[in-house]
Amino acid sequence: MNREYLRWHSPRLHREMELLVFGHAGAKVLMFPTREGRFWEYERLGVIDSLAEKLHAGQLQLYCIEGLAAETFYGFDRHPADRIRRHTAFEDYILNEVLPLMASKNGHECTIVHGCSLGAFQAASLVFRHPHLFRKLVAFSGRYDLTIRVESFGDLFDGYYDDAVYFHTPTHFLPGLHGGWQLEKLREVEIVLTIGDADPFLDNNYHLSRLLAEKQVGHQLHVWNGRAHRAGAWRKMAGLYI
Repeated sequence: MNREYLRWHSPRLHREMELLVFGHAGAKVLMFPTREGRFWEYERLGVIDSLAEKLHAGQLQLYCIEGLAAETFYGFDRHPADRIRRHTAFEDYILNEVLPLMASKNGHECTIVHGCSLGAFQAASLVFRHPHLFRKLVAFSGRYDLTIRVESFGDLFDGYYDDAVYFHTPTHFLPGLHGGWQLEKLREVEIVLTIGDADPFLDNNYHLSRLLAEKQVGHQLHVWNGRAHRAGAWRKMAGLYI
């Protein structure tokens, strides 16, 4: 299996950024790690191995990136306005550095976005905001509203709210979409969400599913038995849904 390590200084983030590429051809998959994960997380968790057959067959090519959670949503040493501002810069890095890199290395017309936990939020936020760039979203165990409090998970903006928080939060801005190109393009994206029936974000996933249905956006919501917010479940999910 092809495995390639890449690193460069990002002019948008003003820091070195790293990523790993797995596979040689096929649909491109942009992969966001979990909150504490790094660009090598999916290799360590065995998710890459669960996709080995598709990688060897040239069906998929994975781009595993940094998530920058400690500088964005979990950067509690920063003001909440700075956290969302840093996330916006991170999104610019993806759109203007990572996606062009992917296009230069692989001309396949399909780009998939995937993430687990916080990575699922980042993946969904990116796809819902820029649906014209992607063919498929695969999000596992996500919380799609970082302002809600669930179990030990608090409001990641500490009560702060502005337009940037609104426009990056799928369950906030989706109700405000009424026609237009963004909604039409979103209806063309294949959307797959998974959650466990004992997971803390189950209700939030149902809420997102209802919002998508109200906007006539086709999607799949797979509810697994028990607590599926774990690596073992994600490995199985990856083989089924990516």
